[in-house]
Amino acid sequence: MKYTLLLALPALIAAPLLMNNASTGATAPAIAPSSALKPATFQIDTSHSWILFKVNHLGIGTAWGSFNKFEGSFMLDSEDAANNSVSLTIDPSSVDTNDKKRDDHMKGPDFFNAKEFPTVTFNSTKVSGDGDTFKVTGTLAMLGKEKEIVVTMSKVGEGEDPWGNYRAGFEGSFIIDRTEFGMDYLKEGGLGKQVTMTLAFEGVRE
Repeated sequence: MKYTLLLALPALIAAPLLMNNASTGATAPAIAPSSALKPATFQIDTSHSWILFKVNHLGIGTAWGSFNKFEGSFMLDSEDAANNSVSLTIDPSSVDTNDKKRDDHMKGPDFFNAKEFPTVTFNSTKVSGDGDTFKVTGTLAMLGKEKEIVVTMSKVGEGEDPWGNYRAGFEGSFIIDRTEFGMDYLKEGGLGKQVTMTLAFEGVRE
């Protein structure tokens, strides 16, 4: 199976937003300046959020992918990070690497085994930090195994949108060893063991 560098991924992500603005002949309304944010739960807006991953290919390039179906929420307390929390559920059958044959392979037993394990979940157990940067510790459950991971998340911004919704956005990343979850395909070479996950979330306050 050939793993290729997905150079087009950033452009594919940006294209729908650019086309939407072009079709209306207007720019997207700006978010209103933020105000003091009371502790609240936010539902992740999947139309403005992304989960990406990358892995070394043959020692000479990087293969990228994403998940198109996921859901989750987070609790945000601007005054006490210890009250913050994150919950996320991913549908591994929605894996997208811009190649259908490869996607079908990744849904199978060599990788996500999506029929037997239809979800990948992350639930935080501890959040620390101050300002706009947080260290989120939690449990990642995948392929019937659970591992503790730490995600460094940075707040991109927060405020009221033009339609009266209050939003907050975060970005973060973490690295896992896929073989620790039993994902051993090409572990001796050809495909890196270390997988970098990148999260970009925009949430709407309930």
